[in-house]
Amino acid sequence: MYEQLPTLIKVRVLRVFERLGHWPNVSGAKPLSGELSGRYRIRTGDYRVQFRLDAEAILVEKVGHRDGFYEGGEK
Repeated sequence: MYEQLPTLIKVRVLRVFERLGHWPNVSGAKPLSGELSGRYRIRTGDYRVQFRLDAEAILVEKVGHRDGFYEGGEK
């Protein structure tokens, strides 16, 4: 999915990845609920990055446009 993003969005998403390296001191990260409980999302413009914590690692599960981001489908 990342490869298909516009260049400007790729730059923004890389900045989000850098910010996540400072977890838990990351502003704007929101915990998700329901079926996505245990996961977080962070926004960058109209795009979202969904991730979860696994021991000491942050696992990015999904990057995509806000339209339909939380609906089922490919990650």
